[in-house]
Amino acid sequence: MNKFDSTKVRTKFDNTSEGWLVQVYSGDRRLLCVLDSSHAWTFLLGCGFGLLLAVGWFNLASYSPSTTYEPSTAPPEMWID
Repeated sequence: MNKFDSTKVRTKFDNTSEGWLVQVYSGDRRLLCVLDSSHAWTFLLGCGFGLLLAVGWFNLASYSPSTTYEPSTAPPEMWID
């Protein structure tokens, strides 16, 4: 009998395990950096978190009371000549 192997069954949405790799070389063929799919996912998560933080910060800043300087109209307690 044939046994069912779940590792061979793949759905059309299961493409996260398929990796890609970008290697950047200099003019003299020395490897400068390597980018793979996990770097892209980390970058996108960071952008999403940064956007969420910026929107939250903007909302907190717009609803907080203003702290502008208002000069006092009362004369000082003691005049010094």
